[in-house]
Amino acid sequence: MRAALRQHLCRGRWGCRVSEAAPRPRCVGPGSAAAPRCWSCGSPVPSAGGLPRFCPACRSLQPPGPRPDLFRLMACDRSFRLDEQQLRRRFRSLQRALHPDRFGQRPPKEQYYSEQHSSLINKAYQTLLNPLSRGLYLLELNGIQLAQETDCDADSEFLMEIMEINEKLAEPNNEGNLEEIETLIKVKQEELTKDVTAAFERDDLQEAKKLLAKMKYFANLEDKLKNKKIPS
Repeated sequence: MRAALRQHLCRGRWGCRVSEAAPRPRCVGPGSAAAPRCWSCGSPVPSAGGLPRFCPACRSLQPPGPRPDLFRLMACDRSFRLDEQQLRRRFRSLQRALHPDRFGQRPPKEQYYSEQHSSLINKAYQTLLNPLSRGLYLLELNGIQLAQETDCDADSEFLMEIMEINEKLAEPNNEGNLEEIETLIKVKQEELTKDVTAAFERDDLQEAKKLLAKMKYFANLEDKLKNKKIPS
């Protein structure tokens, strides 16, 4: 009886040891997603933080990542103050490397990814080059968007000024005034750009939002002026 009991306990202890030694299944949670793999050869592709990637094994161009940071894509600091020459150099460098013309002999999927990258690079360049769109993108990155109607962001004196310029643009046979209006709009946009730069640099996002709303008014006037100058 005692021998049988010892044998039973021994089996129980060995059972526990085998159970404890057995490998446990690994949990895969939201934060432990598998590394992306190349669409062409299936090799793991290291993350590039939204920058264009090539497979390290087969050198195939990979698709753009979701919602890339346009500042990082264009190798610029996330700031309203921007070096335009550096932006242009980065734009030309990326387009040389990723333009669809370079992928004419590659598989159709890679050609498509090249077109996506090229379109994204153009969008990033135009967004960051223009002060208004650059400022609006900075606000968007901080979770702030302009309202559809911006009257509440502007004072009555400013709105009267905009109204007067609109009236001058609407006058028939006003070719003599167009150059004057064009100069006025340019000066106002330059002043607002300086003010927006200062607002962002002191991290006053609400003030930057108000100033960008005013810039948007002048941008609309600029579009009307261009249409007015186009010969019918």
